[in-house]
Amino acid sequence: MWPRGFTRHLGCCCSRTPATTSKIPALQRPAFARVAAAAHPGDILTVSELFRLCRDLVDIHAVRDWCQARGVVLRVLSGPLSNFHDLAANDATTALIINVITAVGQFQRDLQNELTAEGIAAAEAEGRYRGRPPALSSARLEEVRSAFTDQGASIAALARAHGVSRAAVRTALAGLLPDRPVPPPRSG
Repeated sequence: MWPRGFTRHLGCCCSRTPATTSKIPALQRPAFARVAAAAHPGDILTVSELFRLCRDLVDIHAVRDWCQARGVVLRVLSGPLSNFHDLAANDATTALIINVITAVGQFQRDLQNELTAEGIAAAEAEGRYRGRPPALSSARLEEVRSAFTDQGASIAALARAHGVSRAAVRTALAGLLPDRPVPPPRSG
């Protein structure tokens, strides 16, 4: 135990792991497990921003409950909850304010996800989603393929004749060239 008046600060790097952890609850992440193993009553768990550690309202409550059960102070350095000395405090005012602010944050996140889904749907409807359109349309694609197989035209000559790059011609000829697999058909 630390001498009276001293506290240990546990920096949390839960969002700085090499693999994406956006769908993994904070308490299940490897970095949080390392912090949890070192935590003792009276320690301060400091995070830069609450939504970097917790992804939703349920996750925030789980981390708060974990801190309360272990006597660990939860402190946030930036954002609307940075003025609290201890977000894991077990009093009604702290609980109310955290619930309101995190509910608004969750609402913003849900709204952003809805808008993103709408944007993707609109782009797919217009055929603009999932990458760049092929340089050679279906009619020109067949011309290039038949000129290559029937007439033995070179890739460079085909590229000049159709006004596209040699890479575009190679893509069009995939499956006809040695060691080039046939790409899956494009939807759209």
